[in-house]
Amino acid sequence: MLNIIWTIIPTIWLGVTPADTISTKSEIILQRLRGEIVLDGLSNEAAWQEVEPLPLTMFTPTFRSEPTERTEIRVAYDDKYIYVAGRLYASEPSGIQANSLTRDSDKGGDFFNFLLDTFNDNENLVGFFTTPAGNRLDAELINDAEGPDFLNQDWNAFWDSAVVQNEQGWFAEMRIPFTSLRFQSDSGRVVFGMMVHRLIGRKNERLTFPEIPPNWSASQWKASLAQDVVLYGVQSRRPLYFSPYVLGGLRHSSKRMTDQTGPSESDDLNRDAGFDLKYGLSNNVTLDLTVNTDFAQVEADDERFNSTRFSLFFPEKRQFFQERSGIFSFKTGGFSRLFHSRKIGLNDEGEPVRIFGGARVVGRLGDLDFGLLSMQTEKTQKRQTENFGVFRLRRRILNPYSFLGSMFTSRIARGGRYNINYGLDTVLRTRGNDYLTINWAQSFENESSPLFKSTLQRVSFERRNITGLGFDAAFRRIGETFSPEVGFITRTGVYEGSGSISHGWFFGETSRFRRHSPFITGELLVRNSDDRIESSQLWAGWEIESKPGTLAKVALHRQRENLIRPFDLSGVEVPAGDYIFYSVKGTYNMSAAFPLRTNLEFEAGTFFNGNRLAFAFKPTWNQSRYLELSAGYDLNRIRLPGQRLDAQIISMRIQAALNIHLSANALIQYSNVTDQIGINTRIRYNFREGHDLYLVYNDT
Repeated sequence: MLNIIWTIIPTIWLGVTPADTISTKSEIILQRLRGEIVLDGLSNEAAWQEVEPLPLTMFTPTFRSEPTERTEIRVAYDDKYIYVAGRLYASEPSGIQANSLTRDSDKGGDFFNFLLDTFNDNENLVGFFTTPAGNRLDAELINDAEGPDFLNQDWNAFWDSAVVQNEQGWFAEMRIPFTSLRFQSDSGRVVFGMMVHRLIGRKNERLTFPEIPPNWSASQWKASLAQDVVLYGVQSRRPLYFSPYVLGGLRHSSKRMTDQTGPSESDDLNRDAGFDLKYGLSNNVTLDLTVNTDFAQVEADDERFNSTRFSLFFPEKRQFFQERSGIFSFKTGGFSRLFHSRKIGLNDEGEPVRIFGGARVVGRLGDLDFGLLSMQTEKTQKRQTENFGVFRLRRRILNPYSFLGSMFTSRIARGGRYNINYGLDTVLRTRGNDYLTINWAQSFENESSPLFKSTLQRVSFERRNITGLGFDAAFRRIGETFSPEVGFITRTGVYEGSGSISHGWFFGETSRFRRHSPFITGELLVRNSDDRIESSQLWAGWEIESKPGTLAKVALHRQRENLIRPFDLSGVEVPAGDYIFYSVKGTYNMSAAFPLRTNLEFEAGTFFNGNRLAFAFKPTWNQSRYLELSAGYDLNRIRLPGQRLDAQIISMRIQAALNIHLSANALIQYSNVTDQIGINTRIRYNFREGHDLYLVYNDT
């Protein structure tokens, strides 16, 4: 795309938390460059020599141990850019791992990254990564690295880097323009949260600044642990990014007829055009516009087998929805949420629906975050043309780690059909690592419904620890007619109680293992209609992590399901009834430091009124930085009285690159349940930053 540039519960504290439980982070002043920088990776200019390297601490494999390799990382800035330099020495240069040349590819090995909390909100980071191969990856990390989907690798920004590898190690420089960042400036004074990391792949050795204790899940990605840095003389800029596209192709369809006349063949030429526009209304408010939106270059979803009677959750991959996507986060337990952008532009079967266009505004004013989105979609056979709207507000309260927010969503169709939702939420850091979350939401549709039936309420309290005692306890009630049609929810009409408890220990410096933890987690769901248990689950298990980064987990599982009606499971009917079944589950994920590695997963036991064996095998081979091969085999063997199902998914992914500009990715998937082969092939040529040509071939 062509871009023209003109971004058990303890005492709860409800007031200001004591200073000894929530620390106030000190600020350091970032150095301003006093000289020219040539972006060549070497950082040998005189201006760099005047910048002090950052003090680094070992994060893994053993916290606070002495780093085994010499590392110098410097950060500075001028009027237009932030510069980052890494001198990443290696005592064994042959051991440096560079597993990919592909843009946005995270394939393990050595890397160097730089992360910024640009609004200093202790919740969101943007990250810039590079490797010894010189490829680049950027990502957004939301919700203070909590939850299963905090990492968004589909976020992109405009920035540059240069890498040199030689007999001393590898050396990298990054140049990030302020026009690619959204931030608040107070008379030229800007405060960012900042982190830097170096990972030595073959040792799983991660060095960080600042010192980050490994006490939380994903500690190394938590915005609340970033170092506050101050910049002076940084002025507001308002960039304009204009991204037109032209789309051409041939669609060939073959449909089998019911008579003997043979298949019906058709060919359609595709011709289309449109554009995206991004404009900085200010240095902390961004406008995105899209006309005749195209998502042809977006990667296909991985095929998955659904062993439940509920919808699967798939993440958003489309670039238009990525800028500060954390603002629009309104989670209501698990994967459920009041807003899920994948509902826009996809029908109920997951097939694309044309988006005529829309607008999106995100930003911050003082302690107030806000987001506004409106999109219009085309008429389909099942639905009239629709408008999707979202409005989000969040304000920091009590301390730097707590907020109060609201959200409004709408889905309005031509002809008068509507679905409107509002929600209120708050997250309060009450003491140390303890957090209280409260949600309220309500739906409105054409047919009115009593308040009690159309609302959701949720309260949770958690201690976010992986060392020592960690726990969470939550209660949720969902009304029968609560229906967030621009969101995601699996079931309604239930009361739900859930919780977990764990205790983690770290091994000593001489041990082969890094951490282990026993855990118990469970949930209980009761139907509103008859006060009977609809579902319950209990997991009891143990996980252990080795210092090279391999993770193993085993758990025993008890599940109860009360079905008031039968449901279809890929052609197998599960009868109505009350069921209790047991299984054992194990996972084994090898460290990404190994060029040839695999992930294994199995589960075996009873299943409703029969039994189930599930097995997944996913090997990966990084043959070199030019080629990666990976495969997957997923088997679900289900036996019910008089019925049997062997659901298999086979996949193959090939990722190849000639250099950092030209790459190809092919994903081939086969499911015997749908008897369908899907092929998604993308060739990308990156002329320079912001200028891309995609050739895409899809076949089903």
